[in-house]
Amino acid sequence: MDRKKVKAKRRAYDITMRGLSGLCAALTSALVLFLIAYVLIKGIPNISWKFLTTSVSYLNDSVGILPDILNTLYIVLYTLLWVLPLGVGAAIYLTEYAKNHRIVGAIEYAAETLSGIPSIIYGLVGMLFFCEFLGFKTSLKAGALTLVIMNLPTVMRTTQESLKTVPQSLREGAFGLGAGKWRVIRTVVFPGCVDGIITGCILAVGRILGESAALLFTAGFAHNIYNLFVDGLSGAGATLTVALYVYAKEQGEFGIAFGIAAILMALTVIINLAATLIGKYYDKRRSI
Repeated sequence: MDRKKVKAKRRAYDITMRGLSGLCAALTSALVLFLIAYVLIKGIPNISWKFLTTSVSYLNDSVGILPDILNTLYIVLYTLLWVLPLGVGAAIYLTEYAKNHRIVGAIEYAAETLSGIPSIIYGLVGMLFFCEFLGFKTSLKAGALTLVIMNLPTVMRTTQESLKTVPQSLREGAFGLGAGKWRVIRTVVFPGCVDGIITGCILAVGRILGESAALLFTAGFAHNIYNLFVDGLSGAGATLTVALYVYAKEQGEFGIAFGIAAILMALTVIINLAATLIGKYYDKRRSI
């Protein structure tokens, strides 16, 4: 009888916990689907070709987000231009070259601390250092360099974890054939962790697209169109997230804000799908 009672209690406990886990999963999925559906339903009716390909005109009383799209593209490209070499290089050094475990641990702890700092603090520091001290003023370059510091821990840690997954036997085999340290990294280790680098890059792009607090302090919120990439970096400009904040909070144009939100939501979904497909592609290549 005691055994039957124990089994009945365990079964009831398992059923209860399984039900609670399923309920949590269902609530999470429902919340995500509700958020996506609500933003798309509110935003898609406000999106048009003119909305995407024109700029703001107060004389014609028309609104376009082409400058914001271009500014977002400039920020993404310039940030990746800096953060990928720095992050990947730091990860290679920590994983392949560094011998002092205390230094490695201190750098990893610093990277984890940086990833947890609120973005508004990055914006304040970026404004004081890049805009004021270095003389970049309020510009896309200052905003992009601030985002470099924000995304550096993500790229570095993602690449570092991917480097650790490469089997040590591959390194030893290459060394046994007479290859040097850098040649082993370049021809054996690096190809085996490309998926981690791409994942870190995609995560960085997603954070860049969603960042607004830091850019309000450093990049500004002007709706300017720059013909050249260099000119755009030296001037102030609003990204899509900053423009969303301005239209919703400062001007009360919630229809335009929801249109921008729908575009950002679509970009986020595309980035997540790209990350999933790239991960599956490299998993297949490894299994071959």
